[in-house]
Amino acid sequence: MTPTTKLEAINIMLSTIGETPVNSLNSGLVDAEMAETMLANISKSVQGEGWHFNREEAFPVSPNVSGEVIIPSNTLRADASLAANSKDLIQRGTRMYDKKNHTYNIGETVKLDLIIELDFTELPEVARRYIAIKAARVFQDRVVGSDSLHGFTIQDEAAAYFQLKEFELDTEDFNIMDNYDVYRVLDRTGYARST
Repeated sequence: MTPTTKLEAINIMLSTIGETPVNSLNSGLVDAEMAETMLANISKSVQGEGWHFNREEAFPVSPNVSGEVIIPSNTLRADASLAANSKDLIQRGTRMYDKKNHTYNIGETVKLDLIIELDFTELPEVARRYIAIKAARVFQDRVVGSDSLHGFTIQDEAAAYFQLKEFELDTEDFNIMDNYDVYRVLDRTGYARST
């Protein structure tokens, strides 16, 4: 089975409103253009949640000649890594801002935790399917507004989301000892005995 293409996703969306499939992304069909725009918006929204496949941790970003740290253009969210020399950096527009010193002039390379937007073709298949099905539901709701079709697509969307979350758990390689809050709870008894 080959991964879902952007064209296939758009045709899934068109099918929910009873429109015939298109053969190319440049079909000139108004509904297909609306579907492509909505697919891009839904993709950005889903990716904005931050998944293992589109998260970069401790990504080094060097300042420009003005000392400003400009985040990569495909960044949806950026935050200073915990190892960022205790600087309180936040994203403002396309730059990082030092809240402690009230300046954009960071002056040094910093490590950022980034959520980046990937092109549809770079997404894992499970994410492509979920985005296509969610976009189809939203598209149908806005164009036709059929309650019976909404119920059908919401079930498909829930199943696809479950598969995406399962994929996340499989690829994330979670370990309870990686989480400070969990470790603190587990370590309470040992701490209590030593005091």
